[in-house]
Amino acid sequence: MEQILSRQEASEAVQDYGWRFLLGTLRTSVRVRSLARAVSLAADTVAVCGDDADRHLQVDVRPDRVVFTLQSLDRVAVTTRDVELARQISATADRSGLLAEPEIGAGAPRSVQLLEIAIDALNIAGIRPFWKAVLGYADEAGAEGPEDPLIDPVGQGPAIWFQQMDRARPQRNRIHFDICVPHDEAPRRIETALAAGGRLVSAIRAPAFWVLADLEGNEACVTTWQGRDS
Repeated sequence: MEQILSRQEASEAVQDYGWRFLLGTLRTSVRVRSLARAVSLAADTVAVCGDDADRHLQVDVRPDRVVFTLQSLDRVAVTTRDVELARQISATADRSGLLAEPEIGAGAPRSVQLLEIAIDALNIAGIRPFWKAVLGYADEAGAEGPEDPLIDPVGQGPAIWFQQMDRARPQRNRIHFDICVPHDEAPRRIETALAAGGRLVSAIRAPAFWVLADLEGNEACVTTWQGRDS
């Protein structure tokens, strides 16, 4: 029977197969040398996933890489079936002489990651409809409340979530980026950001997230799945 996995269980189940757990999904990347090869690999993968492809798999096909994302759309979570599919996809890539990997390390353009935009608000229910309308966004399945996040219905843009403010903070930026990276990529990402002129604002909630800022105080958070289970 298909079961929902905890963050820890999902991460540990796929790490050896070149996948990483990011924001309720599993993600990996396979480098290729042409768009034709990328399309062929994507087709092979869909065939391997069979009837579960439409319910679990998203594929981003580019001339230089194919990025695979797994999540049970029915449950909006990672399940045991997603783990099985991740193993099969990695094996499919391997049979083609390719490697499923999270692209962690200095030699990669960047690791697999997911981007979210956070908006601080005193009245989340009041501003949420505006952002939903102006972006053409939609409610996430199972999260349709007046303060819930918003998602791009075609999966191209970053998710938007709203952070409750307890008082007005006019001297602080009200919108910041959350960059969710693999847990074993976070230290390198933070190090390079600091070396590029950034500063560490807070590590109180690490390893769930670190708050960084540029020279003018604009903030971004590097986030991981760790440190979120009480």
